[in-house]
Amino acid sequence: MDQEIARRGLVLLGCGKMGSAMLEGWLARGLPAGSVWVRDPHPSDWLQAQGVHLNEALPADPAIVLVAVKPQMMAGALPDLAALGNGATLFLSVAAGVTIAQYEAMLGGATPVIRAMPNTPAAVGQGITAIIGNANATAAHLEQAEALLSAVGQVVRLEAEAQMDAVTGLSGSGPAYVFHLIECLAAAGEAEGLAPDLALQLARATVAGAGALAMASGTDPAELRRNVTSPNGTTQAGLEVLMDAERGLPPLVRATVAAATRRSEELARG
Repeated sequence: MDQEIARRGLVLLGCGKMGSAMLEGWLARGLPAGSVWVRDPHPSDWLQAQGVHLNEALPADPAIVLVAVKPQMMAGALPDLAALGNGATLFLSVAAGVTIAQYEAMLGGATPVIRAMPNTPAAVGQGITAIIGNANATAAHLEQAEALLSAVGQVVRLEAEAQMDAVTGLSGSGPAYVFHLIECLAAAGEAEGLAPDLALQLARATVAGAGALAMASGTDPAELRRNVTSPNGTTQAGLEVLMDAERGLPPLVRATVAAATRRSEELARG
């Protein structure tokens, strides 16, 4: 873990599921607990046992403030840290829907700010996070952000903040779409006569295994699909329904991601 972070300290504002997952990853990678200050009004038993500075006075010049509170709590939580704005402290936010301009308004226009959009598989170290920084965020800041966020999965850099809404619609909300796919597969199995527990076990393992294969092989998903589709076989029969251009999965997923993207845009506008 970055020696500057260990020396100057890291402030974690909010330590719910996402904050806890990140903190666990940082500590596992060697960040000293004594270099972490956590602000959380309802600390879990796990957090209290980690040896971090919990709800104590903050260091004067921390390397990073990582903002992990819910957007609706931002107005009450961030003003206490305004004194750290316009300086050398990087503000890294994983709060959905809060724009860089909003942070600059609260902290000062000279504040280095990086906005990030992780997703819930970060809780098991399998997330993916997209990041974008403002003009004050240097290459070193982006590298620090990547180092921190890679503790819970992959990190990608965006070219413009405007892309964040589409990222939210795809990967930010995407795990919920996949969970619903598991529900639907299990329900379909039940409808064909399988016991509920067996149908759910098959659905979970199928989705998890297919995802793992797609990641491990590096092969184009379309090629993987073709590889398991025998002419006139069972998979082809199912795919003819699933891939229907009017009523199948392609238009449904397109509309789903578009709806989530539009909602992200609305939330960003307030």
